Amino acid sequence: MKVNGAHYRTIWVGDDGWSVEIIDQTRLPHEFATLRLTSLEDAATAIRTMAVRGAPLIGATAAYGMCLQARTDSTEKALRHAYDLLLATRPTAVNLRWALDESLAAILTADASHRVATAYAAAAKISDDDIASCEAIGRHGLALIRAAYDQKTNGAAINILTHCNAGWLATVDWGTALAPIYMAHDAGINVHVWVDETRPRNQGASLTAWELGEHGVPHTVIADNTGGHLMQRGEVDLCITGTDRTTAAGDVCNKIGTYLKALAAADNGIPFYVALPHTTIDWSIDNGAEIPIEQRDTREVTRITGRRDDGSVVQVQLTPEGSKAANFAFDVTPARLVTRLVTDRGDCEASKAGLLSLFPERGRMRS
Repeated sequence: MKVNGAHYRTIWVGDDGWSVEIIDQTRLPHEFATLRLTSLEDAATAIRTMAVRGAPLIGATAAYGMCLQARTDSTEKALRHAYDLLLATRPTAVNLRWALDESLAAILTADASHRVATAYAAAAKISDDDIASCEAIGRHGLALIRAAYDQKTNGAAINILTHCNAGWLATVDWGTALAPIYMAHDAGINVHVWVDETRPRNQGASLTAWELGEHGVPHTVIADNTGGHLMQRGEVDLCITGTDRTTAAGDVCNKIGTYLKALAAADNGIPFYVALPHTTIDWSIDNGAEIPIEQRDTREVTRITGRRDDGSVVQVQLTPEGSKAANFAFDVTPARLVTRLVTDRGDCEASKAGLLSLFPERGRMRS
């Protein structure tokens, strides 16, 4: 995708051939800035502080964190320490564990003199495969958007509601839930996006809106509690979100507030689609209740960051002194509320049978 006309990935190897560059998402939308990661600790901090976020991008960043560790010490003991450190940074997104498993397995197959090169090759493959997966999600989701658009009259805009940020900033490129929207816009379909602000970190208002604006996609930022009202008024044609972990039976775990949107969509007969790469499916569990739900710093709830009229960026407190706060980062939407899962292999019913119809090899592995 592009920023001011220039193509960017969200993560790449620096000009020196070994350091890792990322877009610092904590500075958006008020400033576009990059960060240079030079150590395992830098990579872990970037994930933990959400300088990078989104399940696929977390995984890619962890893989590059393993590269930075391998440059310092490529012994198995050091690599397993790096694995554990990175795995502990964010507990909910399954891509993190998957990417670390892929990276560690690849590195340990190489002899000591080739482990650094092997680590970088593994991280590059994880990143390139993520782009290919997201592009495929875009194509499959485009078909669903086109079908809905064809039912509109007089070329009226198709109104799509999304929650949190599942665009290219959450992946290496393209995005998951936003990839079909970008493709629809590029294909000339009249698309308008309702963008949930997505409290408490405002990933919708800050990141999704910024992305869509850079690409020229018409959009409107709304308060989180507005979606149900718009659905009742017939102003939402479909919903599409991403997911940080999807169970083998089709339950989806996504940013807090997704479940409420799914309930409203079901009550109003509006399709609720969830877009995901195969790496986000956790084949080891069936029930979404088994997914660990990250609880983050309560200051994300009690404080908010914004830009003043003079251009300075400040953080202010929202709540009374002494009031307690809770910050649950994710919730689980049961499969029964998901119309279709849109994967890199196609779309399917949100169920074990549906997923196995696209990934039959997983049925053989589990039997």
